[in-house]
Amino acid sequence: MGGATVHAGPTPGLAFDDSGVPYLQLFLGFTVFVYLLHTYLDVRQLRALRRPEPPAALASLFSKELYDKTQAYSLDKWWFATWHGLYSTAETLAVFTTGALPAAWRLAGDLLAAAAAAWPSVWPAGLLGSGGRGGAAPAWLTCEVAQTVVFLLGLYCANLLLELPWGLYSTFVIEQRHGFNKQTLGLYVSDMLKQVMLVLILLPPIAGGITHILLVAGPLLPLYLWGFMFGLSLFLMTIYPVLIAPLFNKYEPLPEGSLRTKIEALAGGLAFPLRKLYRVDGSRRSAHSNAYMYGFFNNKRIVLYDTLIAQCSEEQVVAVLAHELGHWKLRHTPLLFGVNQVVLLSQFCLFTLVRNSSALPASFGFPTPPPAFVALILFQFIVSPLDEVIHYLSNVVSRTFEFQADAFAVKTGHGADLRAALLRMEEENKGAMHVDAWYSAYHYSHPPLVDRLAAIDARGAAAAKKGQ
Repeated sequence: MGGATVHAGPTPGLAFDDSGVPYLQLFLGFTVFVYLLHTYLDVRQLRALRRPEPPAALASLFSKELYDKTQAYSLDKWWFATWHGLYSTAETLAVFTTGALPAAWRLAGDLLAAAAAAWPSVWPAGLLGSGGRGGAAPAWLTCEVAQTVVFLLGLYCANLLLELPWGLYSTFVIEQRHGFNKQTLGLYVSDMLKQVMLVLILLPPIAGGITHILLVAGPLLPLYLWGFMFGLSLFLMTIYPVLIAPLFNKYEPLPEGSLRTKIEALAGGLAFPLRKLYRVDGSRRSAHSNAYMYGFFNNKRIVLYDTLIAQCSEEQVVAVLAHELGHWKLRHTPLLFGVNQVVLLSQFCLFTLVRNSSALPASFGFPTPPPAFVALILFQFIVSPLDEVIHYLSNVVSRTFEFQADAFAVKTGHGADLRAALLRMEEENKGAMHVDAWYSAYHYSHPPLVDRLAAIDARGAAAAKKGQ
């Protein structure tokens, strides 16, 4: 199942001669570069978090006591992220310099070979489809698809165990210290086991499907891969709210009352095809608040966290939903989805440039030719610089859309209530009031509170002046 590392020359049919490209060294160098970049931005943010007074625009809106609490929470999260980032970088360097991934691939093959050897003694002839072949192991047990699935499941389990202490500390120390955690250890473990169950159910067919396409597709490989991922995205978006989300939270129809009436009036006034309106027990795990909508075409649903309902007035909740409906009215979600599909298809096209490379797998210690799915994984490693650029640009677009959705809420007459809701959620969620401009530009998908309030005020003033 395993294979020796082969250092080959130019590969026939490759788009270019990459025999001298040090793929692994370039990847490790970029990993260190990204860590240093993030560290620089983090240090800039640390300076902002240590400012003794809130921003001038918020000084009259929040007490010094609340400001100190938000800074303490932000600093705790900053230190956690700093140590976790250092650990993750060290782990990445260790994994790739020790050849852990090729070893994991060989181990997956060895495990399947052992299972195949033991098959006759476990399943006698005639059982489980052995077809009277003397109990011989079925061919699928030792094929590349099976080895890929075992390999990926092994990586998932290893990552789960390595990240477990960090998750426990974040939830039961930091979030607990600042009054946000509502989970018990039993609920935390239950959630983790449910996530493992979902991975065990979903990963094999997904990984198997992708591997099969990689093995049999010809020149149209990018289209086949993209079509599979496109269909998978639609499938997961369809089943998530119906089958997956209810495993972790309880969704109930929002009771009849003034809040429901106001929300339905807002949706009706905007011709939003609201079919279901839910309240979810987010307070079961956290004191943080949220609201979102989902659904295709004329089957839209809105979900309100019970924490949001408890923290904000009805008018403020409606204003938050006016913002969310602004995303719908301005078609932000389909636009982002479309852009993501173009990016995905483009990456699959780029993959064909190195699909037949011998230097790429050899650089990372894999056999040549490489396993099909492994080749795709290695490609993702070497295009990580492109992923960083896409991440930055997507945040730029996302922040622009947030400003537009705020402007939509102002236009529909909910500006003052949205402003109050943002302040209320900032208070309840203890969001960082001081944010370094470079840090937020790189990391934030939403504009800082001060910038959003300024934009809302400017829009409101312009609307008032226009109405005079």
